Amino acid sequence: MHFSTNPLPKRARSLPLYVTLLCLACVAILLVNGIFLLRNLDGLKAANSLQDQTAKVTDELQHLNLLVTDAESNLRGYFLSGSPTYLGSVQAAPVQIDRQLSKLGTLLADNPSQQKNLTQLRILVEHQLGMMRQALTIYRDGGLKEILTITGAPGEGDSDEIRLQVVIMLSEQNELMNTRSAGFYSQYRHAVMLGLGINAAAIAVLLLFYRLVQRSFEDRARAEHALQQVNEQLESTVARRTEQLSVLSRHLIHVSEEEKSRLARELHDEMGANLTAIGMDLASVGEALRTSRPDLAAMLARARATLVDTVQLKRRIVEDLRPSLLDNLGLAAALQSYCEDYGRVTGLDCDVLIDGEVDSAGPMHAIALFRIVQESLNNIAKYAQARSVIVHLAREDDALALEVTDDGVGIAPDALTRSKSHGLLGMRERALLLGGQLEVDRGVNGVGTCVRARIPAQPAAVALMAPAQAQVISDEMGKFAA
Repeated sequence: MHFSTNPLPKRARSLPLYVTLLCLACVAILLVNGIFLLRNLDGLKAANSLQDQTAKVTDELQHLNLLVTDAESNLRGYFLSGSPTYLGSVQAAPVQIDRQLSKLGTLLADNPSQQKNLTQLRILVEHQLGMMRQALTIYRDGGLKEILTITGAPGEGDSDEIRLQVVIMLSEQNELMNTRSAGFYSQYRHAVMLGLGINAAAIAVLLLFYRLVQRSFEDRARAEHALQQVNEQLESTVARRTEQLSVLSRHLIHVSEEEKSRLARELHDEMGANLTAIGMDLASVGEALRTSRPDLAAMLARARATLVDTVQLKRRIVEDLRPSLLDNLGLAAALQSYCEDYGRVTGLDCDVLIDGEVDSAGPMHAIALFRIVQESLNNIAKYAQARSVIVHLAREDDALALEVTDDGVGIAPDALTRSKSHGLLGMRERALLLGGQLEVDRGVNGVGTCVRARIPAQPAAVALMAPAQAQVISDEMGKFAA
């Protein structure tokens, strides 16, 4: 037999040049992608390190504040009881506090701004400890009577300054973490986008390498068509579920207000009567013991003072649950009173303008408008940095129109769509519950923020939901979540 010894053609012995180039390009792309992944890992490590440091700083600051507070409490306990067991914590506090400040100094060594804050905190704490030592000396020299003659609690102002300084340091540390996290996120996002681009390029190279471009286009077209159908079905489902959730949330608001009203009545009637009876009994017993047992009479007087504070606390709780002025004097008086208290507490100039007969609004309308004003003013106090607020409520034809305007820094256009804007969403749902609408926009000439709500005098029939319908929607939500 004869076997041919002719060599194979040159093209058969080696890969085509373009195939080799495609392979080299794919390897290079994957190497670049690996390098960027390593860089992202270093950035993530730095971000985690800063987060751990922030958590440690937060824990140490809270521990420091707790040490100061415990020392003050034990000192007062010593003043009141005279028992030396309370002095152990007071005497050990300087050493523990100094150790805590040293830990904070080590943690914040790379932050000049926080070092200044820590220095100020150290000064405040040392001053507070000095005041406590001075009060202890006065007590040992003059006793409890001498302490009681001192105006105000020892170091009370310093305690507030210490707490404020701790809050400032926590806020600055969190702000630093957020700033660096945002920078890391931006860098990470760019790297991810670049990585996605690199992967896409590698996929394209592989597609070219296997000569499946035409088949890829056909598969992609089929996949896009199927994806479009799925997206349409999903959008329809999401829209339906969103509407159901919105209706359910309005129902929950309605139920919540009814429950608050019921609870407020029970607290006012039953607890109020019980507290009044207790106060009368304490007063009677104290009067009977004033001559024979003045020490017991003094104890009863203090108990009665505590009872009075409890009554005031009960009143505040009842007013938060359901403003009594709203039911007794109407919406206008309730808004006037609340805005006066708001201006006195916050120091803002809060004006209320009432036009037309607004007290004829139904209970649901009144509480909805009151809660919208309440939430708006709370947001202004927290975020607006405003100097003045105007609350304008008017009766316009068959509707109630409300405007809350401030001269602060304004609000972002996408505030209502943010995931954490629960307060704004709650106000909108309250308006929708009664068939109305709510808008949040910039104020006059782009200054500040204006919250506008318009609610029909008669609630829309579709806004109110029966309990059976709420149960059906709740069941469907459970199925959807499952």
